[in-house]
Amino acid sequence: MGTAESAYFAGGCFWCITPTFREKAGVLGVVSGYSGGEEENPDYSAVKSQKTGHRETICIDYDPETVSFEALLEIFLSGVDPFDPDGQFIDRGHSYTLAVYYLNDRQKEMTERRLQKLAADSGRPVYVSVEPFKTFYRAEEEHQDYDRKNPEAFRQELVESGRLTVL
Repeated sequence: MGTAESAYFAGGCFWCITPTFREKAGVLGVVSGYSGGEEENPDYSAVKSQKTGHRETICIDYDPETVSFEALLEIFLSGVDPFDPDGQFIDRGHSYTLAVYYLNDRQKEMTERRLQKLAADSGRPVYVSVEPFKTFYRAEEEHQDYDRKNPEAFRQELVESGRLTVL
């Protein structure tokens, strides 16, 4: 294995998108957290109430020799609704909107090209913000691996949110 790389995706509820990445070969770890806002050390309550400007975000550490950023981007886009400007499924508000926080020009260009293709192919506007990575704050421990810690509640979240048909 070479040097690990990271990808940061805001895909609505971080509980809901974590499992789709965790089992992928080459993914070394997935952490739930917050990115995009200015407030330091935000907590779940403040982010969820739309007070901080952060989005629920996951950090994916991966081995680029096994899985590419492009492959991770495809997994991300297949698990969200990129045509919704106001959130994801039942989760509404800025903290649940979509974003890719890029770490370098390669990630930025790859993301922009893919989103342009998605818009052209669908004939619809795509609402995925592409922003430079600034900071990532790890969410509280109760939000890490939520699906494993609370399998029944997690399944209910997927059903109620409408994501079960997407994942």
